[in-house]
Amino acid sequence: MPRATMGDGQAAAPPRRGVRDVAASVARFARGVMGADAYEKYAAHHARLEARGECPGRLMTEREFWRDKTDRQDREPQGRCC
Repeated sequence: MPRATMGDGQAAAPPRRGVRDVAASVARFARGVMGADAYEKYAAHHARLEARGECPGRLMTEREFWRDKTDRQDREPQGRCC
């Protein structure tokens, strides 16, 4: 496989990720593992349903979403770490 070259014939350096990019990736991963991104996922899902005309109701505010989520977890406990 030929290597990418710069205009002067020298091999182009491979792309490098900066410390900020790596830290942002780690933070996104941690938010996903902890469930902190649940509202963003809910809002995106709601927008997709709304675009298709299948929206079941209005978008909950973030505060309403978290209240509903914790109430559901209290009513229907599932195995979880904490």
